[in-house]
Parts: sequence; C-alpha cells; structure tokens
Amino acid sequence: MSTYNMRDFDGSEHDGSDPHAVLRLAERLVERLRIEKPALVPQGEIIRDELLCAAEDGLPANRGRIRFALEAIGIGVAAGGGCLILVQEIGRVLEV
Repeated sequence: MSTYNMRDFDGSEHDGSDPHAVLRLAERLVERLRIEKPALVPQGEIIRDELLCAAEDGLPANRGRIRFALEAIGIGVAAGGGCLILVQEIGRVLEV
C-alpha cells in the first residue's frame, strides 16, 4: 500500500503509512452500512476484506475490487450521509 495522508473525522491528521488506519475506516464503513443501507454491506465487506488481507500479507490491496465496491456504495447511499463520507475518505486515502 502506498503512503497516504488521512484526516480523521475529529479533524486530526494521521500518518498514512499505517495500513491499519484505512482498515479501521473500512470497518467503520461496514458498521454504518449495517445501519444506513444493509443491502450494501457485502460491498463494504469486500473493501474491508481486501484491506485486511493486504495488511496481514504485507501486499498491496486489489484496488480494482475496492474501487468497484466504493462506486457501488457511493451510488447507493444518501448524499451527505456518514457512509458517503467514509467512501470518499477511503477513496481519497487509497487514491482509487
């Protein structure tokens, strides 16, 4: 995974060299999807699982699968909602 800058929702900046930070964002996305849009939970799980495998193996995540899942979620969630904010942040951080 490449190095990236990440700002948490409290406005604090994080060193993006930690792949676990974006994994935590993906976990939060899955939690929010369960509440806001349960039909899209499988797409959130794709993102989380790709990032989890990458973190465990030390290999890059499959950006194509992540991009596809992010786009599906972005289309299916409400504008301005918590899920969309997380989708945009994950996409920005991973540059997909």
